[in-house]
Amino acid sequence: MKHLFKIIVILTILIISGFHQGRAESENPRVRLETRLGHILLELDSKAAPATVSNFLFYVRSGFYDDTIFHRVIPRFMIQGGGFDATLAKRDTDHPILNEADNGLKNLRGTIAMARTTAPHSATSQFFINTVDNDYLNFKAKNRREWGYCVFGRVIDGMDTVNAIEGVPTTSKGGLPNVPSTPVTINKAVIIQE
Repeated sequence: MKHLFKIIVILTILIISGFHQGRAESENPRVRLETRLGHILLELDSKAAPATVSNFLFYVRSGFYDDTIFHRVIPRFMIQGGGFDATLAKRDTDHPILNEADNGLKNLRGTIAMARTTAPHSATSQFFINTVDNDYLNFKAKNRREWGYCVFGRVIDGMDTVNAIEGVPTTSKGGLPNVPSTPVTINKAVIIQE
């Protein structure tokens, strides 16, 4: 009887802790990207990447991402957007942010990370979604070559849309390689949960 009581107590604790973990995960900010090929639902990790998530939400709130395109699509690598409209006009951005790539999150398939130049702290609005595990993009050291690319969330619904975008034919346009031949527009970016 004592043994049965102990098992019931342990199971109750596990169920309750699992319930609280589920609630904590569901309280992360969520953003839906409504694209020409379907939606992508993102869950952002504001605990691991607070400055990056805050920056991304700033751009979403302002409507910055509405009517931008995925301007760089490379199969078996990633899809990148958040900087250009369908005419390849570059949008004006706010100041660059601190690179939080040393947060322990990895560039795995389905994660969203900040795009940047070769300078570690140069990310502004552009982001990419990894379509495969890209370990070489992960943080290794705080120097120019090994700083990595900051992961700040993951796709929780809509990988079929990511796969569809990854599969579109691309060309070179406006001096940019790997641009979808037919624009893949982010019609709207919407905060579902803050």
